[in-house]
Amino acid sequence: MLTLVEKILFTFAVFLSAYSALRVAERIIRILRRGQGKPDWRLAGERLAEILAKTITLQPTFRLRIAPSLFHALIAWGFIYYLLVNLGDTLEGFIPDYQFLGSGAVGSLYRFLADLLSVGVLIGMLVMLFRRFILKTSALTTRQDVLLHPKARSGIRRDSAIVGGFILLHVGSRFLGESIHIAKFGPDIYQPFASVVSNLWAGASQSALTIGEHLAYWLALGTILAFIPYFLYSKHIHLFFAPLNFLLKPQRRSIGELGRVNFDDESVDQFGANRLEDLGWEQLMDAYACIMCYRCQEVCPAYNTGKVLSPAAMEINKRYFLNQEGSRMADGQPSSQSLTGFAIPEEAVWACTACGACVDICPVGNEPMRDIMDIRRALVLMDNNFPDQLQTAFRGMERTTNPWNISPADRMKWAEGLRVPTIEQNPQPDILWWVGCAPATDPRAQVTAQAFARILNKSGVSYAVLGTNEQCTGDSARRAGNEFLFNELASANVEILNGLAPKRIVTTCPHCLHTLKNEYQAYGGQYTVVHHTQLINELIVAKKIRLKVPIEIDISSELQNEDLLIKRKSKIHDPKSKITFHDPCYLGRQNGIVIEPRQTLRLVDVKIAEMPRHGAKSFCCGAGGAQMWKEEEAGIERVSANRFAEAQRTGAETLAVGCPFCMIMLTDAQKAADSPMQVRDIAEIVADQLDMDDLL
Repeated sequence: MLTLVEKILFTFAVFLSAYSALRVAERIIRILRRGQGKPDWRLAGERLAEILAKTITLQPTFRLRIAPSLFHALIAWGFIYYLLVNLGDTLEGFIPDYQFLGSGAVGSLYRFLADLLSVGVLIGMLVMLFRRFILKTSALTTRQDVLLHPKARSGIRRDSAIVGGFILLHVGSRFLGESIHIAKFGPDIYQPFASVVSNLWAGASQSALTIGEHLAYWLALGTILAFIPYFLYSKHIHLFFAPLNFLLKPQRRSIGELGRVNFDDESVDQFGANRLEDLGWEQLMDAYACIMCYRCQEVCPAYNTGKVLSPAAMEINKRYFLNQEGSRMADGQPSSQSLTGFAIPEEAVWACTACGACVDICPVGNEPMRDIMDIRRALVLMDNNFPDQLQTAFRGMERTTNPWNISPADRMKWAEGLRVPTIEQNPQPDILWWVGCAPATDPRAQVTAQAFARILNKSGVSYAVLGTNEQCTGDSARRAGNEFLFNELASANVEILNGLAPKRIVTTCPHCLHTLKNEYQAYGGQYTVVHHTQLINELIVAKKIRLKVPIEIDISSELQNEDLLIKRKSKIHDPKSKITFHDPCYLGRQNGIVIEPRQTLRLVDVKIAEMPRHGAKSFCCGAGGAQMWKEEEAGIERVSANRFAEAQRTGAETLAVGCPFCMIMLTDAQKAADSPMQVRDIAEIVADQLDMDDLL
């Protein structure tokens, strides 16, 4: 199809485009190598099939904004297919009388899909441009009070316009070229849309059609060659880095699991992240993978309550800074500013609740929460710079092994009169109950511990507690950035637990569960850990405890089956009360425990009214990330108030929880709202329904 001159020009353009792109790509690779650690390429092989399916189906994008995600999918699926189309067009241009994939069934299917997907791409792109530039949806930007690179606010819109224009020109030219080809050589039933458009060229001369064909060819493939070097600077480089992100991210047991800091390595002179190069290589790659869609911001508790934290803005700032200082970093020079100087201000760093919502929702696998935790580590360990209120909690964990500053000698006072056995009294228990600091020391949380103790005693299971030997797991210290304190607590706890070798550990706190189960493994502690709502569910199903309302359960159903068959013995029966359940972040989203708490509530004769944000999409109570021990940063409302208001809108009489921190925060919100709604732990609700005369 192409003339000799055109072939020479095209070949020259290909080499020029490739050379320009490779120079930029090589610089990006050198930048990523400035990050800490190295990728484990074995993970890519293990994950390849899964990530390929995820990339083709675009499953992560459909978890939020369904309609825009569908139009985005039309564009993405079309572009994936266009890798084949562009190859075919190039070959047809260089090889005389060549038809890519032939005229048989395979070739006919190829042309049909190209025709169909071309129209899909054009429709999808027009809708997305309309959404951004005409509707100007607020979901695609951030507030003015949030730190954003000065070039980003206009730059993102300009980038979207350039890329949108490129896609329309590239796909549109190719589509029109096919319609001209049909007008020249006759109809093609396998290209119905292009055939309709070909009627526009009816009556045109053969020479005019030939010129049109060549022009369309150059516009279609020429725009690709011109765009490739720019592509590496734009946000749309996520087309490459998103799959790579999923393939090479370090293996984690939970989205909230943090890596261990090696304090014994004397060669380490920087703890935490002060500058970009202090972050892990995968955290630098996050900046290139970021699609700048603001989904993480949309689910962020801090941003949604008016704080100046936007995880999206932080990733965008990283990317614009890398575009600006990429050459400097690639050459091995230190970056010119600290992360708190250009990426995220200190106020925003301390506003994070470490809930993991940003990590969970990101369609390209980014982990902005991890950056914030690393920045906190640097502020605390290197600069001794943290909110004054945290000092009390730090001092308590250092001196009394709990952030409430309660004497270890008083740690078992909550259990007086309840016959709770210690490990000394029952050295070989089936279950070791890790009570946790809050249930052992906070008056409101102690009610939950006492209720759970009554349940365990009634069930007859063999259990024990550590008693005065139990100390804080260190979760709050770690999320506050005090990694050294966490290291001390974790090391001591692992030594105790490994000496006991417990068969199973049950916790009444999701933060304890997460730390014991996921983060102590780096210290040599591998344990089977369950949450108290899971154990209560298990005890009821196994008929080790009886309830006031008798039930029959199909025990052939698996515990994780949400459709567990429950039959009330009464023929006509309505649940007594309406309850909504607040999923703790470190129970549902970070550890996948969503079904068992709800099953337990159904087993005790209640109707569950779900909040819009529930399960893995639950909204934080506001206590995580060490917020429990400090005042919230300035905003329009407290995180707990936002969540409690959502619970109130369900019309439920009771707000059930499964975390002592959630209990404390939401109880405060209930008092502030002067609401009659009760806030109760599931253990308390079950204890009220036990069929027994003596609750002790």
